[in-house]
Amino acid sequence: MQLRETGHDAAPAGAGALPGFAAIDWSQPWFAQFARRGLRWQQAALTGYAALLAEMNADAAEMRLTTGRGQRLAFIAQDDLPAGAAYEAHIASTGCVPTRHNLHDFFNGSMWFAFPRIKAALNARQSAAIDALGVGPTRGGVRDTLTLFDENALLFACADPALSMALRGFDWQTLLVARRDAWGTSCEVRCFGHALLEKLIAPFKACTGHAWIVDVPAAYFEWDAAARDAWLDESVSTALLGTEALTSRMFAPLPVLGIPGWWPENESSAFYDDASVFRAGRRSR
Repeated sequence: MQLRETGHDAAPAGAGALPGFAAIDWSQPWFAQFARRGLRWQQAALTGYAALLAEMNADAAEMRLTTGRGQRLAFIAQDDLPAGAAYEAHIASTGCVPTRHNLHDFFNGSMWFAFPRIKAALNARQSAAIDALGVGPTRGGVRDTLTLFDENALLFACADPALSMALRGFDWQTLLVARRDAWGTSCEVRCFGHALLEKLIAPFKACTGHAWIVDVPAAYFEWDAAARDAWLDESVSTALLGTEALTSRMFAPLPVLGIPGWWPENESSAFYDDASVFRAGRRSR
């Protein structure tokens, strides 16, 4: 089945065929956090489109997930999106997420399970903006920021303000070299953006996410992964719903392969000498 484009940012229809699904390496740290469910979905996707939708919907029914307007979540084939319907508005009003048989939508669906409150908050804000302003040639600043979050965000959980300041200030030597031992004890990253995850199928040094800084208590790093994710889900969704003036300057760029422990080559401090990737940036931010 040829899948038509929907208006949500994605690879072209027909992209991300079966070799793409087979290429997911769940041992990579950016995928490992989703591996338990992802492995099942991957096998279903390799079986076929209908099998993937069935697996996603079985999980959605079991977890009783809802959208930003409280509609029960379900995943539908792309061709079931009514002609002329806005993607986010359709999800909000019906609970049905149009989903193609490709990597982009596979990872988008994964985020509804990994961080359901954040996805619901993004959908609520997007659909409210569509209700107020309609669907025009441009999204506007708030919707652009929401889309950037949805597509390319990293969640930077941090209990040490000096590390957050280093990230904001493009101080890579402090964040990634001098304070390397702080990763896992005072800061860590969760991937969120589904387009970012799609790019990381074939990782490259310049691949950069938009880090959303989340201040966490020191005790956060004593919790298990499920408790951490639940805390991030609640905290970030509350911020997204409660911050009226969302702008792209609320993010900080972070090259993914520079994250300590995420790429073998960054064990050498020389890895960070590449100024084309680890840029000086705008230190006045």
